[in-house]
Amino acid sequence: MTSPALSPLDSARRKAFRRLLPILFISYVIAYVDRNNVAVAKLTMEKDLPGFDSAVFGLGMGMFFWGYWLLEIPGTLMVERWSARKWICRIMVSWGFMAGLTAAVTTPTQFYVVRFLLGLAEAGFFPGVIVYLTHWFTSRDRAKALSYFLIATPFAQVLSPKISNALLKIGTTEIVDGQSITHPLVLGMTGWQWVYVFWAIPSVLLGVLVFFMLTDRPRQAKWLTPEEQEALESTLAEERARVAKGKRMTLMEAIFHPKVLLLALIYFCCVTGSYGIELFMPSILTDWYKLNLNDLTWLIMLPPLLAVAGQLAMGWSSDRFKERRLHATLPMVLGAVSLALLPASQGNLPLTIVLFMLAFTGFKAYMPAFWALPSLLLTESAAAASIGFINSMGNLGGFFGPTILGFAQKTTGSYAGGLYYLAGSMLFAAGVIFTLKIGTKKEAVG
Repeated sequence: MTSPALSPLDSARRKAFRRLLPILFISYVIAYVDRNNVAVAKLTMEKDLPGFDSAVFGLGMGMFFWGYWLLEIPGTLMVERWSARKWICRIMVSWGFMAGLTAAVTTPTQFYVVRFLLGLAEAGFFPGVIVYLTHWFTSRDRAKALSYFLIATPFAQVLSPKISNALLKIGTTEIVDGQSITHPLVLGMTGWQWVYVFWAIPSVLLGVLVFFMLTDRPRQAKWLTPEEQEALESTLAEERARVAKGKRMTLMEAIFHPKVLLLALIYFCCVTGSYGIELFMPSILTDWYKLNLNDLTWLIMLPPLLAVAGQLAMGWSSDRFKERRLHATLPMVLGAVSLALLPASQGNLPLTIVLFMLAFTGFKAYMPAFWALPSLLLTESAAAASIGFINSMGNLGGFFGPTILGFAQKTTGSYAGGLYYLAGSMLFAAGVIFTLKIGTKKEAVG
């Protein structure tokens, strides 16, 4: 018995998922590793470089987001008005070079500068992809498409620890079964330097691949038939027209739209919590339980594994029930409660890992529904500007989260105060988004 033929629209939708999302997913995996591999490199880097303590790393980790903030909106508009494939190619090649340059730092100031430049290089990638997906996926597919893209972040956190751990051993001495084993330098570089160089190479290569693999708009896709192009373009145009009915907004009006400002505040609070814990989880586990690198890198793979499942499930459910607000709010509450309970778990490793797993699930699972909200408010350049603004302002939380946690640990000798602050930030975000009258089941698909 043969299956019924797909309509041109359904055929185009299926082809878009298969053609575009794999390359975007892989690109974001490498972007996230390049951004966050400092969390693992820190474990030996601080031993080799005098003056590199938790406060220095916290500030350096956060400096990335100031560079990111400066070019987010211009970068996002480049995707909307020029070309996604060309701009994303440029971003990936330049961030690859900046990520590799981190291997050359020897002082805290150099570390801050390179992290700032890495943020400049990567600016526009994430919101640019969010905008790009609105060029290809209708509202009924958008949260699912976002979830397939966004699971790159927990996937990166599963993929990278073991590889980075193997690289960290270069130039170090370890005890294995009572025997002292020295791993020689490679090309004069030690392990933490190779962590940065190794992960920088794929971003440059992928940047070139993006140029040839991505297609900016359905009407330009030679891999769609003319009927599929027309069906997808007309459906997307109809949705944009529904959202855009009434007065067209200027870019500044879009950015200062009250609900856009609130979405930026919400994302700031969420990112404060998520990046603070993501970048310090290896250090917290090492300080609390004195784990060796091999055991540590196995354990830090568990939280993102659960987060992958949570993110996919919430993206599917959000599209299935045509609801965004609660699908964003409930994971935020889960993340906040898990963070607040973490200090009490110290001394009980299984409980600590479970709470990290629940926290990571909360950090990731809200995102598909959340990033489907801006396109319910605005269209085209106004939507692109709002997405860039929300991401740029929100990602400043990536500066405050690690900085506050690192400062709290240095000044008090404990992570507890910093963890409570991150939990409060997430809980506040959940409260604000719950009060917004946007993304309810009635509104979610226009």
